[in-house]
Amino acid sequence: MAGFLDRAKEQAQRGLTQGKQKLDEVQAQRAGSDLLKKLGAAYFAERRGSGTPEATQQALQALESHIAAHGDAFLHS
Repeated sequence: MAGFLDRAKEQAQRGLTQGKQKLDEVQAQRAGSDLLKKLGAAYFAERRGSGTPEATQQALQALESHIAAHGDAFLHS
């Protein structure tokens, strides 16, 4: 019986770990999408004359930092 419980505990732990990894991936994708939207909004505002090149550059740098840390998978989904 102890062997069964050990296997069940191990399997449950693997499931929790996989679930956490998936949650982290989804959160990183959402954050990347939000940064991409902010870049688009900053660029649009700049083109319309109500934004600044500095705001666009800051948004681009934030997006590039996110890509460096989490990859660019959110760009392909």
